Amino acid sequence: MAAASGLFFLPKPPPLHLLHHRHQHLQQLVGLRLPGPSRRRQWRRFDSYPVRATKNGDAADPPDRLLAAVCYLYPFLDGVHYGRFVLTQFPAFQVLLQPLVPAIRLFRSSPFTPFLLFLTLYFAVVRNPSRFSRYVRFNTMQAIVLDVLLIFPDLLERSFNPSEGIGLDLLQSLDSTVFLFLLLSLIYGSSACLLGQVPRLPIVAEAAERQVM
Repeated sequence: MAAASGLFFLPKPPPLHLLHHRHQHLQQLVGLRLPGPSRRRQWRRFDSYPVRATKNGDAADPPDRLLAAVCYLYPFLDGVHYGRFVLTQFPAFQVLLQPLVPAIRLFRSSPFTPFLLFLTLYFAVVRNPSRFSRYVRFNTMQAIVLDVLLIFPDLLERSFNPSEGIGLDLLQSLDSTVFLFLLLSLIYGSSACLLGQVPRLPIVAEAAERQVM
């Protein structure tokens, strides 16, 4: 209750004359004049923002949208095996994933396919700004980061692989959660890309932005 009431009693900003004296004191300390930005410079900065947004790839054309949407298949195909319990208990998911069966079989045809696809997406797409827009590279990097996170449930499953009891129940819950998260990420990411929007997946969006220049 005290925390909630505190939201309505935020500290007041200092008076203007105190801000003026503090500004003068900073000038004396550093020995420099610290002028504020002029109004003309502020308007110029605000006017240039939509231009930078367009150059960064927010306005994607249809080929970029399609390519970005397809990239979200990569982490889902790599982690589709986590859905073994969900697919067994709920056959409706099998009907939903039926169109992806050829892609799943092709992805699982060789143990080197996931690694080769990772190298292709990262070096040929993400690290290739001259050929691909930032929109494509950002969404591709989100898919890559999401796939890298699959290392943690994989390690946990390899080190903790019970066959019965509460341990098996926990394993089923973990695998089902990972599978549903990958499925929702595929649906949300691909749908947003096809609509020309910028999907931001939880956990991975900030990491993807740091890798895409």
